[in-house]
Amino acid sequence: MNKEINRIHWKCRRGMREIDLLLREFSKHSLEKLSDDQLSLFEEILNYDDQSLYDFLFKQESLGNDVHEEFISKYLKKFKESRNF
Repeated sequence: MNKEINRIHWKCRRGMREIDLLLREFSKHSLEKLSDDQLSLFEEILNYDDQSLYDFLFKQESLGNDVHEEFISKYLKKFKESRNF
């Protein structure tokens, strides 16, 4: 499991500063609390480009995938709001 989490930590490093900070902080504080299914889902979300993630997180534009949007809203948006990103 630790190898998987380390690999996901590296995938959180992004080109867009806002997304990079959010994903790296979320991964540092939350990945070990996620189930295997949630980790897999989070890894799928990391396949989106930075602009799509930014638009969903900060502009409420749809990603076109309800499952991914629900996960992001439940975990990343709440984390973002609690950390004042």
